[in-house]
Parts: sequence; structure tokens; C-alpha cells
Amino acid sequence: MKQTMLQEKYPVFMLEVQKNETPYKNADAVLAYLKQRIDEHKVARHIADFDHYAHTRSLENGEIADGIVAAADVVFCFGTHLPKPEMLAVRPRSIGIAEYDDRFVVSFLEAPMPVANEAMEKWVKGIAA
Repeated sequence: MKQTMLQEKYPVFMLEVQKNETPYKNADAVLAYLKQRIDEHKVARHIADFDHYAHTRSLENGEIADGIVAAADVVFCFGTHLPKPEMLAVRPRSIGIAEYDDRFVVSFLEAPMPVANEAMEKWVKGIAA
């Protein structure tokens, strides 16, 4: 897993997993795996799934990078405290799954909560079994 700065301001964790390194055959299977991890977590709560590929394709000027055959986000929340209203700006969390013919690229934005980052990193690394 590597950490990068997207557009020089967003700390993003990303992992590329070759399809021959995982039992998951498509983005829907990876999404189901992540939803299971979220449901099993004592604090995290699943909110929604978003088919980013279908949404972007439906737009008149939508653009999708070459090679991406599916793209989805699983949306969830780890919030255990709401100390001030500004915290709502960094919640909920999401993990994105981009599927290519030969691999998955899975990414998430660094959370201001170390426990959330640890869980998300563990879940994402679990894709490569």
C-alpha cells in the first residue's frame, strides 16, 4: 500500500491488486467483501454503495480513464464523537474500487482518526489473499 498526495492536498492511500492475487473476480465482489468488513466492525456503519462508473457514463460530458471497466465507492462512517460541527466535513468515509481487466486499484482518503485508517488499511490489504 502506498500513500500519495492527490492534487497536492489530499492524502490518499492506494493499493493495486492483480486479479491473479485475489479471489475476487470483479468490483462487485470486492465491494461485497468491504461491506462485510464494515458490518463486522464494532463502530463502522455502512451507509451506501455508489456506482461511480454508471453515473459518469450517464453524463453528457462524463469521462472515464482508459482501461477502467467498473468503478464503485462503498460509503460508511466511523464517527464515535461529534465534538464540533466541522467534523461533519470529514465524514463519512469511502473506499473506492476501480476495476481494470487485470487488476483492481483500491483507494481511500486518510481519515483524521487513526483507528479508522488502521481498519481501512487492514480491510484493503485483505483484498490480496
